[in-house]
Amino acid sequence: MALVLDSISLRRNNSWIVRNVTLRFDRGKTYAILGNNGVGKTTIVNMIMGLEGYREHEGRIFLDGEDITALPVHQRARKGITLLWQEPARFQGLRVIEYLTLGGKLAVNPRILEDVLKAVGLNASYLEREIDESLSGGERKRIELASVLLLKPRYAMLDEPDSGIDLMSTEMIKDIFQRLKTAGSAVIAVTHREEIALLTDKAFLVCGGMVVKEDSPKEVCEYYKTLCDWCDHVNKPEEAQMG
Repeated sequence: MALVLDSISLRRNNSWIVRNVTLRFDRGKTYAILGNNGVGKTTIVNMIMGLEGYREHEGRIFLDGEDITALPVHQRARKGITLLWQEPARFQGLRVIEYLTLGGKLAVNPRILEDVLKAVGLNASYLEREIDESLSGGERKRIELASVLLLKPRYAMLDEPDSGIDLMSTEMIKDIFQRLKTAGSAVIAVTHREEIALLTDKAFLVCGGMVVKEDSPKEVCEYYKTLCDWCDHVNKPEEAQMG
């Protein structure tokens, strides 16, 4: 059971944003898509999710053997693909308990709700709070991570999962990855931080819209640290390929 990207490319304004990317994500494993800002990492997961403006691409996307290239975002979500945004949303008037239980449609034992909140560093008092400006970006990010733990999607794509959360939370992120992995999910973390990439089973380094290296997280992070940390190279795949 795997999510497979077969030679996907996306071109805008006569420039390649993503070019000839082929990836495979197996369920029950964790992955990092690593790279500097602006190199196409988020574009790749947006294409997988089928978001508006990201479906007119070359190549095919397969979910557990089914070609989902033409499917809209809501059908992909129903088939078990979830995307956690880098910038968490606000929902005026919506309580945390309603958000986590899909407005009451999802029957969840209160102890399970408390457990997932504890896993992301929050207590049960948050259940009655509204997801609005009264919550910090970090608190809203934690709540979204709790919702992913509850959903246990087949494929969980987490765009900068530690964004807005203090640096002391690496152990928390590690626990979330492990919980999802144990539940049979494939975890795909988009990140520019080596610390997050090192928590995964396999890493892909993206530069200029292309995957330039895939290997163990340790090997990829070493390559990233020595050759990419100083680089301001953004979306120039032809030059990346020649270099």
